Amino acid sequence: MNEDAFWQLIEECRPPAPDPDAELLAAAVTERLVQSPLSLVIGFAEQLSWALYRLDRKEYGHNLSDDPFLYTRAAVVAAGRTVFDSVLRDPAAFAPYANDLIWAESLLYAPDQAYVRITREEWDRDTGYSYESHSNTEGWAD
Repeated sequence: MNEDAFWQLIEECRPPAPDPDAELLAAAVTERLVQSPLSLVIGFAEQLSWALYRLDRKEYGHNLSDDPFLYTRAAVVAAGRTVFDSVLRDPAAFAPYANDLIWAESLLYAPDQAYVRITREEWDRDTGYSYESHSNTEGWAD
């Protein structure tokens, strides 16, 4: 799955109504991935990890502990490509997510849940980029 397909899937699955914690989005993404080849599930996980890794920078998360910072970065991804790109261009655009603790933890698990449903096996996911907070060492360098 390339980056454009990733963002298209996010957009197509975003509900029209408010979605606190992105649970409806995560459920819709999971359902779409379950109907896809396993390679798309893996590709979605790679693109999600890459997006979260790109937001793992000190200018975004200096006031948040690890888990809240991760879940807030996931909320930026859940908001779609336009918001994501705007946050990358202007770190101040991240502030409303951090200040209001807007989270999308459930989105993190969508590819894992799809993998289990397709294969009937747990997934020991190992993506090219870690989405864990503070894993982007360049993003936290002085």
